[in-house]
Amino acid sequence: MNKPPGRLCILFLLCAILSACNSSDPNKNKTVFNINLDEGLTSLDPAFCRNHNTIWMDNQLYNGLVQIDDSLKTSACIAKSWDISADGKLYTFHLRNDVTFQDDPQFKNGVGRKVIAADFAYSFSRLIDPKVASSGSWIFSDKITGKQAFQALNDTTFRITLKQPFAPFISMLTAQYCSVVPHEVVDFYGKDFRDHPVGTGPFRFKYWKEGEVLVLLKNPKYWEKDNKGRQLPYLDAIRGTFIDDKQTSFMEFIKKKLDFFNDIDGSYRDDILTKSGQITSKYKGKFILSTGPYLNTMYLGMLVDTTLPIVKHSPLRILKIRQAINYAIDKRKLVKYLRNSLSTPGDQGFVPKGMPGFDANLKGYSYNPDKVCQLLKEAGYPEGKNLPPITLTTTVAYHNLIEYIQGELERAGIKTKIEVTQGASLREMVAKNNINFFYGTWIADYPDAENYLSLFYSKNKIPFGPNYTGFSNPAFDKLFEQAYNVKSDAERYAIYQQMDQIIMDNAPVVILYYDKRVNLYQNNISGYSLNAQNLLTLKRVRKL
Repeated sequence: MNKPPGRLCILFLLCAILSACNSSDPNKNKTVFNINLDEGLTSLDPAFCRNHNTIWMDNQLYNGLVQIDDSLKTSACIAKSWDISADGKLYTFHLRNDVTFQDDPQFKNGVGRKVIAADFAYSFSRLIDPKVASSGSWIFSDKITGKQAFQALNDTTFRITLKQPFAPFISMLTAQYCSVVPHEVVDFYGKDFRDHPVGTGPFRFKYWKEGEVLVLLKNPKYWEKDNKGRQLPYLDAIRGTFIDDKQTSFMEFIKKKLDFFNDIDGSYRDDILTKSGQITSKYKGKFILSTGPYLNTMYLGMLVDTTLPIVKHSPLRILKIRQAINYAIDKRKLVKYLRNSLSTPGDQGFVPKGMPGFDANLKGYSYNPDKVCQLLKEAGYPEGKNLPPITLTTTVAYHNLIEYIQGELERAGIKTKIEVTQGASLREMVAKNNINFFYGTWIADYPDAENYLSLFYSKNKIPFGPNYTGFSNPAFDKLFEQAYNVKSDAERYAIYQQMDQIIMDNAPVVILYYDKRVNLYQNNISGYSLNAQNLLTLKRVRKL
């Protein structure tokens, strides 16, 4: 990693950017977009694109075969078009011939070369290489037979061969894991490629001092243009800071030292927003609040696999108890008073609002005390009498929300105990089927409902996949496998909705709410993205 001696170099660098304007430059005012990356960065190598901040920055540095637009539809990127064989196993991509890697000393004369099909074969093979140990290996690992599945037929034709049809595959390729990287640079830097990234994206890497500052500069050779034929991006640089305290970073935003702020923490939410989700009079007009659906389902999971010893005496093995719990929680009140209306009550299925194919008419569970009484009585526990307490495990961050749920269940006659643990510990216990009742969240890896429904496929039971509830249903499994072969989105969505209804009927989960994207921008920022994956795309952003 390039390490200039201290912050004066960064100030000098940014000053140089701002003063680099000349009369021939179409951008008269050089602009720097300031962002805080509160989660930190683990790597700038797309093979390790794990957390939100890393996804955001990789989205500025790299491109893949395809990309998503703000409606979450897959669109062309480096692949200008593609063909899918009749049997759904062969994907043939036709590449642009005007995309080049950003400059780097490892290229001939230090000048970035043209991207060819072999670069994708290399990049994807790297994802499944055990020596690399990429966190994105899951994208291909169960769908192909090995590196031979990736073929460069010529410089502009790239083919992927799947073992069996998988309709959401093209959507999965929009993930930042599937970015193209140059072999000569990766091979030279090895593990240090994490802090010496080279891609094809609208911005190129300049400097990163971990925990302090990140600087990306405009890629002068970027290939994409706007609808008027002007080269993207409009911004000249991105500067990232790493303030881990949300309230402190919000104050930096209010001081206009940051151009963007993501999400509003519960500790100061009431200061910024009313209970109906509007900006309070204190901050009205001071910034832009942009909200919309976010592909993130917040839920309570219940272990239902009766072959597990932990489940054999659990009240949650009884369907009517699980249904009673679902009806006992007033989600509208939860969303209004604990979330300042920045969520949508989870009255439908596990697939969140904002996902293509979301069914607003799907029959989930809404608050109904009478149904709770009826179901408890039918289960043999009238008014909850003799029903043993159920332990609900959560993390510190969601303790207040779980206390609210505990109160709701208590009023219904369902006693619970709260156990608080660290996030990593909770994830580990859930992944080993060691918890009967737990708080969970599922953020979409790619914009297809299969990503959510896969949590209930019986072949994905622990340890083979993310079926954390141990759910098993033959009708569900049959539909899940049937959907692999359905090319029509509308037909596939209809199957997904049937599957989601089966989940709701069997109630292995309680859907608390569907999250909302909450982005704050300064008033002089325009052209920002508004997608339900909350994917930060800065190539069309302007700063006046």
